[in-house]
Amino acid sequence: MKGISRREFINKTSLITGASYSAMYALGLLQSSPAKSISFSKHGNEKGKKVIILGAGLAGLSSAYELNKLGYEVQILEARARSGGRVWTVRKGTSETEIDGKLQTCTFDEGQYLNAGAGRIPHHHEISLKYCKELGIAMEVFTNVNEAAFYYSEGKGPLANKSIPIRQVHADFRGYTCELLAKAIDQKALDLPMSQEDVDKLLEYLKAEGDLNIDKIYQGSERRGYKKIASAGLNPPQFADPFLLREIIYSGFTHPAFQNVGEYTYNQQPIMLQPIGGMEQIPKAFEKILANKIIFQAEVTGIKKNENGVKISYKDKNGLMTESSADYCICTIPFPVLKNIPSDFSDAYKKAINDIPYMNTGKIGLQFKRRFWEEDDHIFGGITKTNMNITQIFYPSTGFLGQKGVLKGYYNFHNLALEMGNLSIEDRLKRALYEGGKIHPQYATEFETGFSLAWQKIKYSQGGWAAYTNESRQLHFSTLQKPDGPIYFAGEHTTYLTAWMAGAFVAAQHAVESIHSRVSKK
Repeated sequence: MKGISRREFINKTSLITGASYSAMYALGLLQSSPAKSISFSKHGNEKGKKVIILGAGLAGLSSAYELNKLGYEVQILEARARSGGRVWTVRKGTSETEIDGKLQTCTFDEGQYLNAGAGRIPHHHEISLKYCKELGIAMEVFTNVNEAAFYYSEGKGPLANKSIPIRQVHADFRGYTCELLAKAIDQKALDLPMSQEDVDKLLEYLKAEGDLNIDKIYQGSERRGYKKIASAGLNPPQFADPFLLREIIYSGFTHPAFQNVGEYTYNQQPIMLQPIGGMEQIPKAFEKILANKIIFQAEVTGIKKNENGVKISYKDKNGLMTESSADYCICTIPFPVLKNIPSDFSDAYKKAINDIPYMNTGKIGLQFKRRFWEEDDHIFGGITKTNMNITQIFYPSTGFLGQKGVLKGYYNFHNLALEMGNLSIEDRLKRALYEGGKIHPQYATEFETGFSLAWQKIKYSQGGWAAYTNESRQLHFSTLQKPDGPIYFAGEHTTYLTAWMAGAFVAAQHAVESIHSRVSKK
């Protein structure tokens, strides 16, 4: 391949595979995002030093955990009545009132739950797994990729408006594209600086990758399933006929909604993991150790620097105004919330706090009487994808073969999430059931109860995660790596691992390391 620019290459790989992030990373155009853990040693100057931590999300909890081990006095101020922040498991009795919304209380059965925020851990996020192991949190596999789940393209075309197993589209698309490339190479239509031996090896690879026949033609295979499965091994199985390539394209399956990012994107490649019993097990484990260090329902109302460190004003659970002072502060409050809290941050920090946007995103949990996706459709975990507003349906990766279950009935972003989030609680549910019911007709008879949320309307979050633009990253990221006097910033929004728990942990360790190094020199 010659005469192609990096930009053209990225555009082509994005179109064909959805792998533009990986391509840019491989070309060195993006910063790496290590999720490794570091350890700390006492140096003797920690005694008597106090650190106030704003927020009991994972960044705040892990900061306090590490500082506490080193001998610092720590205090966490948390506006909510629970720890975890955006690591939030919704279960029976969970209540939430969104901004300008009404009270919603979850009525799932005991043992059923929805991970409303963080829901999966990549196998290479060492720091997240390190804390899970250290805190004794039992883990299980999270099925992110499942070829038995569905693609549903609403629109025109012979394959549109049908629930089609992902394996069928993947097998056919992979087969046809390999066939086209094999034919092009065979006809010397590609100007490749390769020997005949290299070409022969590539052709063998394409034949295996696309399951092509001896004539380098894709005619379907067992990869996409069977029209008729062998009966007790006495009769030969019959492969299902492949869709035509033009049918796949015309029916909308090249839409970005169906890009195979779950398999190709580095942070979502199998195997992924989750805590048994819900993501809340992680903040709960920290909270158990730090119970006497956390003040809940403490809403920060002012952040001020002074000659001795910092002074934090907050309203306690009784509505009384209170102040607390410390040598240092680690602020983990999400920026959409922080920008409305009076402070004396320096101008560069104020600008960063005001300029960095956050993602609109929402989810809904739907409890059903029976696990029809397993019983009827043979789907055990994984994600169905659609170009409808609901975007995705997540199937639980726990409780297999049980009676009831909770599906994540939508998980959407950007304007789709804004539109859904602006609906009433009742209308969100109606939309989720209507669109999801097109994919799974069982919705109509099996649905029991639901719980939805729009993260941009959750009071102490006001967004799912930091959604940097190239401009905001270039202008503000380096500022947030440094303290504003005695105040340090931590959270996924201060890393390249935005939207991941590992980002919160990495940021916390960076803040702790910076404070600890500073104290050691005094």
